[in-house]
Amino acid sequence: MKKLLLAFMLVVGLTALAACGGSEDEETEHAQGVTEDRILVGNTAVNTGDLAFVGAPFLAGMQAYFNMINENGGVLGGREIELIHYSDGFDGETGLTLTQRLVEEDEVFAMVGHFGTPTVGATDEYLSLLGVPRVYYGTGTSLVFNDNATTLGERASFPVQPVYELEGELMVARAVDQFDAERIGLLYTANENGNEIKAGMERLAAELGVEVVDVVVSTADMEAEALSLVNQDVDVIVLGMNQWSAISGAVALATAGNTAPVMVSYVAADTSYADLVHPVLGAFDIYANAWVDLLDESGETSQGYLTYIEEISKTHPEYENNSFAIAGWIAAMVFVEGLMLMDEDEAITWEAYVEAMESAPLSYDLGADLDFRNGLRTGTQILSLLKMGYDAELEATYFDIVAPMEHLDDIISRIE
Repeated sequence: MKKLLLAFMLVVGLTALAACGGSEDEETEHAQGVTEDRILVGNTAVNTGDLAFVGAPFLAGMQAYFNMINENGGVLGGREIELIHYSDGFDGETGLTLTQRLVEEDEVFAMVGHFGTPTVGATDEYLSLLGVPRVYYGTGTSLVFNDNATTLGERASFPVQPVYELEGELMVARAVDQFDAERIGLLYTANENGNEIKAGMERLAAELGVEVVDVVVSTADMEAEALSLVNQDVDVIVLGMNQWSAISGAVALATAGNTAPVMVSYVAADTSYADLVHPVLGAFDIYANAWVDLLDESGETSQGYLTYIEEISKTHPEYENNSFAIAGWIAAMVFVEGLMLMDEDEAITWEAYVEAMESAPLSYDLGADLDFRNGLRTGTQILSLLKMGYDAELEATYFDIVAPMEHLDDIISRIE
């Protein structure tokens, strides 16, 4: 019944929003959320509770970029960009309700920084059927992966972050390449994050002839599961889970007496995570993938990062080195790059925006180029490897680059 009700609502929504998405209305040709002086966008990123340390800086980074654009004359004929935000508490059902409010009541033009695996999963069908542009998902769920997008709803989806299955493959490749691993341990949560990382790991491990020894966690402290994995004499351990769970995972491995190197997802490649787990570094090293690149080709700080620091310091100087804030900045930047590819003399519609995003590769100076042409919606596939460190004198955590930005295929060709 719930499925039928949703289907009915979507039919009604498609009818009501048809004029907004791509009409040739005599009064206005623009899509909903577009007026003569602004463009409305929205998201439901969680900025309260346990995951506030992710969502709050993410939103600050987005707003900092929009502020910069607005202060410099806006886009498409001087239109300013306005972000409408509600916090969904990292709950999918709440996220769907708030997303419907953004689309149907606030009438946003696009969802930018569509945040969190639960909400992305709960809203995928709704937003896809309507054809609402979604730029940058704050998750790596494989649900956003599509290498042959054809319908407008599919094409209106623009993932940027890497998907978890790809990261699982990358973790296996890095484990073999960096540590000569033959037995790779996996401590994982039985949700999208963990299951998809596990699927990617198992797929590439089979190709390379290495073994994945996996243990799923079923308790909050993970101590029994961590001890079980440590006792199986693995060469490297992967924490297949989100950044919040990976705090408990690292602590549990230390309690279990682990000494093997540990790898965490790119979602934990931030000092806010390192600050909480650095005491375990005396027992083992922690490595993280990273898809954001803060250096230029000469190894110096990139101009893109310097601009970010200048702008974020105006409102949130505490986020100058925060990777979640940088991710929010990138989400806003990618959305605006698409707008800048549009013709300001033409109607600003969902379909026109999609066509602009597909017209050429996008460069954003903080990571690998994005290419949405030919139906590609695959997310970033070029990452580096970082090693966590702690400076006792400064009482500060940091990350060193261990391996440069590389495509998975390049790593595999080196180790086969």
